[in-house]
Amino acid sequence: MRMRLFAALLVLLSPAACTVRAQAHRPAVSAVYPIGDGYIDAHGVMIYYQTIGRGAPLLVLHGGPGDSHDYFLPYLLPLARTNKLIFIDERGSGKSEKLADPHQYTVENMADDVEAVRIALGLGKISLLGHSYGGVLAQAYALKYQDHLSHLILASTFSSTKEMNQVLAKIKSQMPVNRQALATALEHAGLFGKGAPWERGRYPQAYATLAWGDGYFPKLYGARPDPNYDPGAQDTQIAWDVYREMWGSHGEFVIDGNLTSVEYVNRLATIKVPTLILAGDHDECDPSMSKEMNAKIKGSKLVILPNSGHMAFVDQPVLWNDAVAKFVNGK
Repeated sequence: MRMRLFAALLVLLSPAACTVRAQAHRPAVSAVYPIGDGYIDAHGVMIYYQTIGRGAPLLVLHGGPGDSHDYFLPYLLPLARTNKLIFIDERGSGKSEKLADPHQYTVENMADDVEAVRIALGLGKISLLGHSYGGVLAQAYALKYQDHLSHLILASTFSSTKEMNQVLAKIKSQMPVNRQALATALEHAGLFGKGAPWERGRYPQAYATLAWGDGYFPKLYGARPDPNYDPGAQDTQIAWDVYREMWGSHGEFVIDGNLTSVEYVNRLATIKVPTLILAGDHDECDPSMSKEMNAKIKGSKLVILPNSGHMAFVDQPVLWNDAVAKFVNGK
């Protein structure tokens, strides 16, 4: 009897038994999605990146210009199950390096930054997804570096600043008359250099609330408005040096910064990679522009999501993520 107990004790203490017990408490590798991040020196500019997931690379470009990748999360997390997601903060934005010369904030320079990230991370051919201004950047990249793309996804974006300015003017015209008049008066008075020293580099609170509330909110959401959305707080979350250089300084309803260089419509036919175009049915970037892109890019696929605005991946996350995952993975 004593010998049997001793033998049993030896089995329990054996290395193999300890390994089995340890494995029982260890999560399955397939259920673990660690986050990696770092910086890449892109032509002398430190670009922040974050990765999550496994599979073919899908590089994601944020909007603004001057926002950061943070607004994609947690909404795009389901895509990490099928693809390695690479988020970046564009130059001057988020955690990426600020530049002394704001004239270096251009869509053309940012396209070169994306290429530097692709090379430094050894990604080979990538799927590239751009939302809003990020979609403009994705087009600029495709027009210059098409050979390095496997798929292109253009979400809630535009190909012509002239066309986008017409859309913005229409959005302003749809504001309540008294709110529209107040916004115009604030624009005519000049939007910068007002208030306390810490306020002078951004929109006055009253204008931010008018533009991003009365103006944009109806075009941002549909089925699932973000309960945390605060139009008056939006102007504290953007990189204003980037935004003013690229969007301009005369208000939300006209783009007159260096984004006026964006007139890609007549060049879209040169894009030959598989392309998916996504938009909400009442998107801030009017769906008519997505339909035009679809007509210009031969073989492209157009998906207009119902009851969705500019933040369609918030309104219809299952439909949005499924459309992207199936497209980039050929299903």
